[in-house]
Amino acid sequence: MQLQFAIDTLSTEHALALAGQAAPYVDVLELGTPLIKSAGLSAITAIKEAHPDKIVFADLKTMDAGELEADMAFRAGADLVTVLGVAGDSTIAGAVKAAQAHGKGVVVDLIGVADKAARAQEVTALGAEFVEMHAGLDEQAEDGFTFETLLRDGEASGVAFSVAGGINARTIGAVQDSGARVAVAGSAIYSADDVAAAAAELRSAITAA
Repeated sequence: MQLQFAIDTLSTEHALALAGQAAPYVDVLELGTPLIKSAGLSAITAIKEAHPDKIVFADLKTMDAGELEADMAFRAGADLVTVLGVAGDSTIAGAVKAAQAHGKGVVVDLIGVADKAARAQEVTALGAEFVEMHAGLDEQAEDGFTFETLLRDGEASGVAFSVAGGINARTIGAVQDSGARVAVAGSAIYSADDVAAAAAELRSAITAA
């Protein structure tokens, strides 16, 4: 299972500093949606140039103009981009078309999708490389949210999936046990006093699981 670091900051400089500390322990460097909105596509280029050996994941959360937005991010250096699962099939297919032209990939983020397992199968048939079982910050704060639901949805989908939302050193073993392709950690790394140590702890938990 790969480890993805979701860098949810607002400046390229801060993102580069965080990525530099965590890079030895992670496989995927994710530029969070707020970072891309704040700093622009140049942040993607900066991270890729600094870490050419890492998979650079641009969390666009595209809802429309899939081919155009994906093409822009791929040209900037992204290896993977996200399209929302609640978007229309034509939007997802457009992003996949751009990915195929660049030899890159599309991840469909299932945040806000009621039946994640069913939609996961549909978008995989459209050409998504994998899907993200994702609970956003707002959803995690809602009464009744359980992390285990994401794992069950991933297992039930029968397709390649990642898990994002509430992953830390205590929960990452369960993510690996669920069969996830990627575990996405954000605040567990960037909010730590020692970013490198936090990333190393998660990497060790994967190895030991």
